[in-house]
Amino acid sequence: MRKNSIKNTRINGEVQRELSNIIRELKDPRIGIMTTVTAVEVAPDLKTCKAYISVLGNDQAKTDTMAGLKSAAGFIRRELARTVNLRNTPEIHFIMDESIEYGMKMSKMIDDLKESEAEDDK
Repeated sequence: MRKNSIKNTRINGEVQRELSNIIRELKDPRIGIMTTVTAVEVAPDLKTCKAYISVLGNDQAKTDTMAGLKSAAGFIRRELARTVNLRNTPEIHFIMDESIEYGMKMSKMIDDLKESEAEDDK
């Protein structure tokens, strides 16, 4: 199975959807309310999975959320095996995704630049 095959793309989408549901239902107080699964990459052999996580909040909230997810990885994997019918249930590696914050920061910088140009034109 190639990495970008249609089957692998469907598996990635299904695993992302189920991971989002499972993380939303976790009762760990360390995991922030605004935790989002932005992307999932399941290896072609279905042994490992990279889950990119975005957390809205400060650095402490991000580190707490990552610690909570890593401690709940076994439970999350078991629930994923129960909900998604795959030959192998992948081992999940959580990775912090900073792209949403970076995009918001760049958007704010562009808006500020437009405002300063508008003031200069007056």
